[in-house]
Amino acid sequence: MSFSSRSIVPTKIELIRFKRSLKVARMVHKILDDKREVLLKRIDEMIEEASKAREEIWAPLQDVYDAVRDAYLTLGTNTVEAIASLTPPSMEVDVNVRRIVDVKVPTLQVAYKDSKAVLSYSFADTNASVDKAARLIKNLLPGIYKAAEYENAIFSLAKELERTQRLINALEYVIVPYYEHAIRFIGHVLEEREREEFVRLKKVKSTLERKKSAMTMEDLSKEKRDKEREKEEEVALAR
Repeated sequence: MSFSSRSIVPTKIELIRFKRSLKVARMVHKILDDKREVLLKRIDEMIEEASKAREEIWAPLQDVYDAVRDAYLTLGTNTVEAIASLTPPSMEVDVNVRRIVDVKVPTLQVAYKDSKAVLSYSFADTNASVDKAARLIKNLLPGIYKAAEYENAIFSLAKELERTQRLINALEYVIVPYYEHAIRFIGHVLEEREREEFVRLKKVKSTLERKKSAMTMEDLSKEKRDKEREKEEEVALAR
């Protein structure tokens, strides 16, 4: 990926800032990569648990379907639906929240009500199929809740995994390469400036040395002329 250098200010302060940002970005990338590995592991565990939960409810669920079908066939649709609408709930479900790899996952807690409560239908109006279906459903619901809990946890963890992967991709393919590009660009510019400054200083030094040398030669010439003048004056006085 190519990056534009127009917005990069090639100064030593910016170079330090980009180096610090690159260090932080790499640390965050390492943390997110570890989080991704943990999420993958937990998702695999949840998939295994969900598969077991589905297997445990599959055979009893078929028995429930058979009992409900027999009740519909022997009593009729209206009677069965009327019994279902008049039957009070026999259990309650409390929804709590737990965290898995910092992901909020709902948990279901099943609580049974008083099992000695009066039935809402008469034995004379029903048959054994209704009782069997009610008993099987009551026993099966906790397993269904547990399977639903696992599958919902898998869905939540998968969404978090997708979000984490997007962040890792952004760091790996955009942010970190941009910081590395900025550091290289600023380093090249500063190096070029140092070379230019070195050449300039070298020229200045050479110019100063030439001036110093010229001034020295001029001083020597002046000193020589002064000595010759002094000699001439001494000869003139001697005459």
